[in-house]
Amino acid sequence: MSTATRATRRRCLLAIGALVTAAALAGCASSGARVTPPTVAVTQAAASAQVPIPVTISIASLKGPTTMGLVGVMDDVARGRATQDYQVTMYGSPDEVVPLIAQGSIDVALLPSNLAAVLYNKTKGSDAQISVVAINTLGVLNIVESGDSIRSMADLNGRTIYATGKGASPEYVLTYLLTQAGLTPGVDVTVEYLSEHTEVVAQLTRTPGSIGILPQPFVTIAEAKAPELRVALDLTDEWADVSPESQLITGVAVVRNAFANENPDAVAQFLADYEASSTWVNASPADAAPLIVDAGIVPTVALAEESIPRANITFVDGEQMKTWLGGYLQVLFEADPKSVGGSMPGDDFYYGG
Repeated sequence: MSTATRATRRRCLLAIGALVTAAALAGCASSGARVTPPTVAVTQAAASAQVPIPVTISIASLKGPTTMGLVGVMDDVARGRATQDYQVTMYGSPDEVVPLIAQGSIDVALLPSNLAAVLYNKTKGSDAQISVVAINTLGVLNIVESGDSIRSMADLNGRTIYATGKGASPEYVLTYLLTQAGLTPGVDVTVEYLSEHTEVVAQLTRTPGSIGILPQPFVTIAEAKAPELRVALDLTDEWADVSPESQLITGVAVVRNAFANENPDAVAQFLADYEASSTWVNASPADAAPLIVDAGIVPTVALAEESIPRANITFVDGEQMKTWLGGYLQVLFEADPKSVGGSMPGDDFYYGG
């Protein structure tokens, strides 16, 4: 646990102690009845304990597993019990998010992992420079087909694949794996990039014999719409076969350094809340599923609950984050330097590094 996190939690414990004391004193005025302290007493107790005023943190998330892991935090906001003033907006494409954080319009963004490296290289030395604070999603990409012809990457020879994520992790993961299988994208395999995952689902469900690359939970959604669809290849398994020394990492959370430097305790609290939310979603899919539906990520509770165990939602920070993410980005860099923005990120790419 970081020093900032410990300090924040200690102040919160002091505040709770102050509130309990205030309640106990108020209770002495009645014959053991439970008395709720008035708002002014709560305010004075919090002030005396020096509990920080909640900080506004604007968060841009993406429609998919990264936001699935955040729904516990979003529910706390809706119920008025969030530890910070979290303002979460979900977007359909990374292209919508990158300009916002580059312009300083948002403080935290949930992005494809390679795109975080690209953004770091673009903003390095500027007021918009970012650092990655956590890995939030491991491999969730799958080759899905309407048929039964794909058993290996080599079987994609001569086929057309519908995908999203041009310029982001899906494109570079697919390119790397095709190349490792001896195939050249654009020559041996045609890849048509669409704007959103829902468009890929629509293409798969209306075109017999079509092939797409989809992450969870959209694979589960597609299978529910068209039972003839099947997962032909799990790209996490394909990655492990050709690069066993690294992890396939789909998504990360990044923060603007200027915001983090001004609000280190608030960032530490956000990370604690995000980790708790991710852990809860994985442990309680039946409870988390309705929140995922409310967020507009998955259409039904049953599909949401089914997709959670398959979504590889996680929370990894610190040295393990640096080791895993660094290894993944190194593989992409060696395959195509532009996939990570032209150069490997330095130690300052990793929050606290």
